[in-house]
Amino acid sequence: MTDRHTDQWRTSSYSGQNGECVEVKFADRVGIRDTKNRDAGTLDVASLAWRAFLAEVR
Repeated sequence: MTDRHTDQWRTSSYSGQNGECVEVKFADRVGIRDTKNRDAGTLDVASLAWRAFLAEVR
């Protein structure tokens, strides 16, 4: 599946130089994918759920 919005993806600011990281895309929903295997698919969650997740891990 091709992502028409690849310019909206950004790499996590906590990513290391070895490329082992995740990318996120913010829109109506939040997309999460593996940088090394972008074609494997994405995890798509509601923005509210993403904010709740971030609040818990902080």
